[in-house]
Amino acid sequence: MAQKLIIVEGIGEVLLIKNKASRSIKISITGDNVVRLSMPSWLPYQTGVKFVESRKDWVAEHRRPNRLYRDGDLFGKSHRLRIFTTSDDIIKTRISHVEIKITIPADTTTESSEVQSAIKKAALRAIKQEGEKLLPQRLAELSQKHNFEYKSVDFKKMKARWGSCTNQKDITLNTFLMTLPWNLIDYVLIHELVHTKVLHHGVQFWEEFDRCLPNAKQYRKNLKVYSPHF
Repeated sequence: MAQKLIIVEGIGEVLLIKNKASRSIKISITGDNVVRLSMPSWLPYQTGVKFVESRKDWVAEHRRPNRLYRDGDLFGKSHRLRIFTTSDDIIKTRISHVEIKITIPADTTTESSEVQSAIKKAALRAIKQEGEKLLPQRLAELSQKHNFEYKSVDFKKMKARWGSCTNQKDITLNTFLMTLPWNLIDYVLIHELVHTKVLHHGVQFWEEFDRCLPNAKQYRKNLKVYSPHF
């Protein structure tokens, strides 16, 4: 699929995707708050641009306000954002065990798109670092407690799902899991562990889930309040 990232006045970044299977133009907003336009491969990009421009009101209505990251913000469970000015003319980021340090030129504002983008990228690295450190241990504890077996665990940034499990018992966890409360993190971990025994979401799945986590469906409702993004 051919893709093109453009800037549309009044909207910002728009991802145009040409898809051979598409029969019409479809507009959507991703979990990352990016406007996405799927269009037939034979249409010129300019047609897609004009369509987006005609839907500015729809985008404004359905797009959530972008979060503005500020000094002192907490990402994940332990990474605090710290912003400093410097005489250098470039933006630098550094991640420690408990801190995301951003140094910016003295003539650059924290609200600038360049600084905000650098903060977001660093924060993603920080929560991935946290997840890789903490979640495999927690997954192993829950697996032993509830008598499950799995082959491997990996981490990936996913737009819609919090986790997945293959029929080979390979578990993948969403990097954004570290933004959830611990009780909902456990819900997701147990959810994927149950899939090592039951791959579907039928009656057998929920019976097994309730055995490990009573009233699991209520946790599921609580999880719907959250989305995998900052």
